[in-house]
Amino acid sequence: MMRVKHSLLQDLNFNDVEMTAGGNLKDSPLAVILLSDKYDSLLAEEADRIRREVYSDEVYLRGLIEFTNYCKNDCYYCGLRKSNSNITRYRLTEEEIISCCKTGYELGLRTFVLQGGEDPYFTDEKICSIISSIKGLYKDVAVTLSIGEKENESYLAYYKAGADRYLLREESASPSHYALLHPENLKAERRKECLKALKEIGYQVGGGFMVGTPYQGVEEIIADLKYLYSLSPDMIGIGPFVSNPDTPFAHFKSGSVELTLRLLSILRILFPHALLPATTSLWTLDSNALERALKGGANVIMPNITPKRVRDNYRLYPGKKNTEKEAAQTVAELVSRISAAGYRAVSSKGDVRRI
Repeated sequence: MMRVKHSLLQDLNFNDVEMTAGGNLKDSPLAVILLSDKYDSLLAEEADRIRREVYSDEVYLRGLIEFTNYCKNDCYYCGLRKSNSNITRYRLTEEEIISCCKTGYELGLRTFVLQGGEDPYFTDEKICSIISSIKGLYKDVAVTLSIGEKENESYLAYYKAGADRYLLREESASPSHYALLHPENLKAERRKECLKALKEIGYQVGGGFMVGTPYQGVEEIIADLKYLYSLSPDMIGIGPFVSNPDTPFAHFKSGSVELTLRLLSILRILFPHALLPATTSLWTLDSNALERALKGGANVIMPNITPKRVRDNYRLYPGKKNTEKEAAQTVAELVSRISAAGYRAVSSKGDVRRI
């Protein structure tokens, strides 16, 4: 059972919502709010109030380095899936990754996010070497990894090498729904085991899910909120599903920007401490959604500092924003947009603030 203390959710009868698996949730107060835009402005106002209490007007910029687009998995929604023969594969060298960090550091970035497919080429030794090199050069930065499911020993090795954070979205907390999005060898419970291990090791941990994936209904969204509430992650990344013509889900429509923004506000209210990004997928579908996300509780943006020559090939989905711009231009534009929205981009690691 979820118990919510914040006044707006209590006023909307959010607290004490029973979210047991298999229950009839279609008529629950939570489901009604998820399916209606009636409370959107109230949700956004409350979310912004809470984020300002915890994080003031600060917005944290994370330098995103997409260092490999090889992946051993075949997830049905992802353009990096191993069966996709329509993309040019690449791997960055350690030297190229460090060069990206140097560029980002000069631009004021103090967190670097190493993101890639589950690529066996990047052994634990290689990953640890990259982390150690970054931390050896810059004592005041955080390193975030987003490289999928690994053995616990690997997670521990990365942590000892200096990794601070790990992003691993559960994608769907419902085992039956998860099975519809992934091949048989990938299991929802394994994903959750990885997230538990990461927390126990000491990482700042990020979970999350896509909004509007095929076969997702309100019950699945509520299951994700329940799971996240039990996990209590430091970061929560959500973004709309974006249909990709190079995947088995090509014929499904993309997820709702409006529902994603609504959920961002709900997440801020449920998780006052959380670092919530305005994800690229969100403002890929709606260029104005970046500002709306900030005003609805988001406080993280990840400018892409991957080398331009390969950036277009990290094709999770089509039409990704800012693949054609130099890193300096991207960062400058984001700083300007953040300021215009009434917030302040800060040069900081931007660690989680538990209250």
